[in-house]
Amino acid sequence: MTVQYIVNVVYLSPLAFLATALLSYFQPGLRPKHVKSIATAATIFSILIAAISGVFISQHPLIESTFFGYKQLGLSLRLDSVSVLMFSMIALLSFIILRFSKNYLDGDVRQGAFIGRLAATIAAVQLLVLSGNLALLLLAWVFTSISLHRLLVFYHERPGAIIAARKKFLVARLGDVSLLGALIALYLHFDTGNLEVIFQQLKITSTSGFTSSNLEVAAILLVIAALLKSAQFPTHGWLIEVMETPTPVSALLHAGLLNAGPFLIIRMAYVIESSAFAPLALIAIGGFTALFASVAFLTQTSVKTALAYSSIAHMGFSLMTCGMGVYSAAMLHLVAHSFYKAHSFLSSGSAIDIIRAAKVSDAIQTKNPFRIVLGILLGLGVYAGSALLWGINSENETALLGIGSIIALGLSRLFTSALDSSGGIKLLFHAALLSLLVALAFFTLEAGSHELLSAQLPELSKPNFSTLALMVIVLIAFAATVFIQIIAPSQTSSFFFKALAIHFRNGFYLNTLFDNTVRALYTYGSEKKPAVVNSSECFEKNTLTRTVQLENQPIAAKN
Repeated sequence: MTVQYIVNVVYLSPLAFLATALLSYFQPGLRPKHVKSIATAATIFSILIAAISGVFISQHPLIESTFFGYKQLGLSLRLDSVSVLMFSMIALLSFIILRFSKNYLDGDVRQGAFIGRLAATIAAVQLLVLSGNLALLLLAWVFTSISLHRLLVFYHERPGAIIAARKKFLVARLGDVSLLGALIALYLHFDTGNLEVIFQQLKITSTSGFTSSNLEVAAILLVIAALLKSAQFPTHGWLIEVMETPTPVSALLHAGLLNAGPFLIIRMAYVIESSAFAPLALIAIGGFTALFASVAFLTQTSVKTALAYSSIAHMGFSLMTCGMGVYSAAMLHLVAHSFYKAHSFLSSGSAIDIIRAAKVSDAIQTKNPFRIVLGILLGLGVYAGSALLWGINSENETALLGIGSIIALGLSRLFTSALDSSGGIKLLFHAALLSLLVALAFFTLEAGSHELLSAQLPELSKPNFSTLALMVIVLIAFAATVFIQIIAPSQTSSFFFKALAIHFRNGFYLNTLFDNTVRALYTYGSEKKPAVVNSSECFEKNTLTRTVQLENQPIAAKN
């Protein structure tokens, strides 16, 4: 009775944020005292509920709330190690972001409305991670997109904010349709919306090796929904343009809402494991996006745009990790990235001050080929030694070693920078110590994450030939990228590298094509319904009209 009571009390956390959003309609303006007080109380209450839930989950692996619905579709919360971990992370981030928002927007004439919209978004994300039924999962998924859209157009007079929100809106609707199709396929196959019933049946049928067409379709549609939600290539353009909104929105988006894609895959891990093609799509698209975005990140001159590409790369890496079947490592990466990115955005305004205050200057690179090769070998050696120390089984844990190999490539970059410089033995010692700590931390934290989440995730299995071949291709691509990054400083005068850097800085102009598509769609819609338009639409229409008039004039008139 006590356990059932606790899980039903969890409903009060998102309801408290929804109450804040409702109150903001009555205090939408400057310095809304009551809205800020209730928002603060909601964040503290959420942290308290998360802590209590964690205590109960340590004693009961799974707790489900009372079901409200019809024909096994409706409202039901699920408390397990995965949902409680995500719920706790969201509770802490919401406390930090809302507290930052109270000072950041102090004096804004619509501060109350902003806090209300932020609270509604947090409530949607909490319901998403706590969902125990397919119906609630879909409702929360759609609600997160709608509430985020209202935040993106908070400053609706800014043309840049409008076009970015429109692109996000189109991508989100495609993701919603994909998720709806996946959940319909699952419901028709299992005749229930209860996630635990679905997972238990999948555990039973996983040993047979047979996959029905419904499960294959559901898994592929889940992957499409996750890729669209997490701004993966080639639909990533909207994310690098949503900087017109206040900084707290960027922090919540990058630290929370983008994680919905990897979370969906982790939550539905048993469905993904039952598919032959879904894991391959995650590895291919996630791995390519991680490489593309990480290189584009290095070419950016704007702090927030660089952070956006960083988030795209991290989401791609998380989805690639899920495709390899190392779900515990994906969850570990997801949580770590959330706190890191929230701090990065909330402190982005201090980036220049931090650079100015830095007293350390870069060591001069010698560009010695022998030292570069030696650095790569040392990085691989440290990683191999750490894997042996932890007793990693190379046969059953091939995927884990594959993910760790990418860490080893990072260690190689660290050793190369130390050896191929004028830093001396002291710098090399620091690099060796840091590399050892990173390698041991990876295996230690992954082991802890696996122990914490193992009851809710599939066991790590030996990859089949297709998965293994794709993993090798991805690792070779990562290695080539690291090698190019090492030699790039010595090629600053190369026309090829300069041109390549420009193309990467502009995302190979895919975002321009996306812009043109969105403008064409909205122009077509406005011709059908010439109703009320906002300032940005008027600006775009007037510019287009002026351009057409100019093109129709004689050449002498143009000159």
